[in-house]
Amino acid sequence: MGVFALGLNHTTAPLDLRAKFAFPVDRIAPTLQAFRDRLGAAGVVLPAAASLRPVAGSGAAVTPEAALLSTCNRTELYCAGDAHFVRPAIDWLAAVGGVSGSTLLDHAYVLEDGSAARHAFRVASGLDSMVLGEPQILGQMKQAVREADTAGTLGPALHQMFQRSFAVAKEVRTATEIGAHSISMAAASVRLASQLFEDLQSIRVLFVGAGEMIELVATHFAARSPKSMAVANRTLERGERLAARFGAEALHLADLTTRLHEFDAIVSCTASTLPIIGLGAVERALKQRRRRPMFMVDLAVPRDIEPEVARLDDVYLYTVDDLSTLVQSAGEKRQAAVHQAESIIETGVQGFVHWLGERSTVPLIQALHTQADAWRAAELARARKMLARGEPVEAVLEALSRGLTQKMLHGPLAELHASDGAQRAETARAVSRLLLRSGTRASRTAGAAPTDADGVDH
Repeated sequence: MGVFALGLNHTTAPLDLRAKFAFPVDRIAPTLQAFRDRLGAAGVVLPAAASLRPVAGSGAAVTPEAALLSTCNRTELYCAGDAHFVRPAIDWLAAVGGVSGSTLLDHAYVLEDGSAARHAFRVASGLDSMVLGEPQILGQMKQAVREADTAGTLGPALHQMFQRSFAVAKEVRTATEIGAHSISMAAASVRLASQLFEDLQSIRVLFVGAGEMIELVATHFAARSPKSMAVANRTLERGERLAARFGAEALHLADLTTRLHEFDAIVSCTASTLPIIGLGAVERALKQRRRRPMFMVDLAVPRDIEPEVARLDDVYLYTVDDLSTLVQSAGEKRQAAVHQAESIIETGVQGFVHWLGERSTVPLIQALHTQADAWRAAELARARKMLARGEPVEAVLEALSRGLTQKMLHGPLAELHASDGAQRAETARAVSRLLLRSGTRASRTAGAAPTDADGVDH
């Protein structure tokens, strides 16, 4: 079993394409369950949901583990399973977004095993974010893990990878200054507004939505003491709670279009699948404002504000992709922090890859123990029969040890006799390495320590 990540983000895909693959939090668990169902319909035999671990020697198919991360800047499907799950996963995600598999792959990345883990660790640590070092992504990843657990698709491999990614992210935060030199989306919004308006204390600001991002933006604007602030949300009660924190007015989302003209700056970030601020509403607002400019920031994916609004002369509309231009290097300190963080991440990746490799041998180890136990039981049964017939104990012990030895050597000797040429030489090296370890080690090492008759080094 391996792990792989299939995704697209702000560096590989434009905003409108990313919008096709945006999943609200309450849809992630059902979507993961639909993914499992799709694999079943494609002919992959799936056991019960709880059977996430392979059964040695059973020959049964293994249900893929899956987790889905969806934010404004990325959508990523993480899976653990056999390699043949990759293509069905690509086809499924493309179908969800309503595009062809080739279109998706033109803007997506597929990473496997160590590369997938490295990517997850970098995402959790904020190194793959539009805003370097931003902390919000870590909470979003933890939410994605909880949703996968709820859906029944979080198995031991992904659980291990994500828990290690969280530990690495914590170390990066505490051991480096990666977050000290970043510009948050919220701060970037205020910075853009200050470039348009001479005095932010003279403007009226409207926040559309009441989620975490809007709360962050509102906090930054509140620090600049604007003339007034208002929060419009579909659920008035939640909007009122956020508005109360900042001494702002709470509006019902249904009243948005009739009051849009009152505000100089509008920042929107909701989970709506369709735009909630249309071209017509903004044109009417501009007419009522007598062409006074409006500053608008759309932080939602999919968009909250129709893109045609950007063509209006007196509107300054920015999207999450536009804000990326404000993410600038903070000089040598920032680069040093990045290098230090990458080193921490690489150590974590190597640890996970080692764990994954060990885990892949578990079925073989179990099968070897089962085979050895079967040999032992057979020889013990034969020895008991010999004792029952009154045969000498020494003869019984001799037969027992000889029987076990013959059973252990039968397979390797049969492989040696059946092979020839280069294959025989390779088989001979493998047999020597596995069964003659003490002897080969002693012959290679000058002055090797003496061994007792049992072959144990001292």
